Amino acid sequence: MTTIAPPPTIDLARLEEPEPERDPTGAQLDAVNISAWFGTNKVLDRVSLSMPPGTVSALIGPSGCGKSTFLRILNRMHESVPSAKLAGEVQLNGQDIYAPGQRITETRKRIGMVFQKPNPFPAMSIAENVVAGLKLTGAKVSRSAKEALIEDCLQRGGLWAEVKDRLDRPGGALSGGQQQRLCIARSLAVSPDVLLMDEPCSALDPTSTRRIEETIAMLRDQVTIVIVTHNMQQAARVSQQCAFFLAEQGTPGVIVESGPTRDIFERPRDQRTSDYVNGRFG
Repeated sequence: MTTIAPPPTIDLARLEEPEPERDPTGAQLDAVNISAWFGTNKVLDRVSLSMPPGTVSALIGPSGCGKSTFLRILNRMHESVPSAKLAGEVQLNGQDIYAPGQRITETRKRIGMVFQKPNPFPAMSIAENVVAGLKLTGAKVSRSAKEALIEDCLQRGGLWAEVKDRLDRPGGALSGGQQQRLCIARSLAVSPDVLLMDEPCSALDPTSTRRIEETIAMLRDQVTIVIVTHNMQQAARVSQQCAFFLAEQGTPGVIVESGPTRDIFERPRDQRTSDYVNGRFG
């Protein structure tokens, strides 16, 4: 007889810990009635979500419900697909990033992205990887300022102590977890207001995952963070609010409910949310 293991236990006690007083410097990001298509296939239907500064917002839900598509819409990557269409607004501090005259390069500078698979530039050194984005944005900095920026970003990315004596080594020679933190440091170098993370730990070992999560906790007051994760324990550990996405029986993805992480895990309003976070499907 096959024994089915129970779903992993979520540490709800952590969610009850009081929040210290904070003064976050990230931006307010709002999705307003977002619908999205690939060709004639509608993949999101009227999705709205407020993502405030000082908050890690976790997007959870089964595969295929539109979480990653939604994330890419938040920094205009969706429109890079030829068949993609979009309705609704994405507002960064009240300004629609899709409004006429809004430059894509400026949007992607202010709203950075860390992908599921680490993607450092393999031919560049660790130091060159960190400041690679400066060339794309046309920023010019002195050598001393660049050195200070490299150290600062690697410190904030949780990597400095491990690489400070080998900054001239190839970024591609680092371990997977180190490469991911290098990509975070690279994103921080252009001073984004928002950092999007698409399952940044899914291919990493537990130790590397813990370090990425520690980095997220450290950064949340400096940059607004939105993370897609299939790991419910991770969502409980790193986020302050959750949005549960679901696409049922061929219908477009929607947000079933969103709110404080504690409420989503302890007292969800919708039975489907309860079933998902308790491992009954997905």
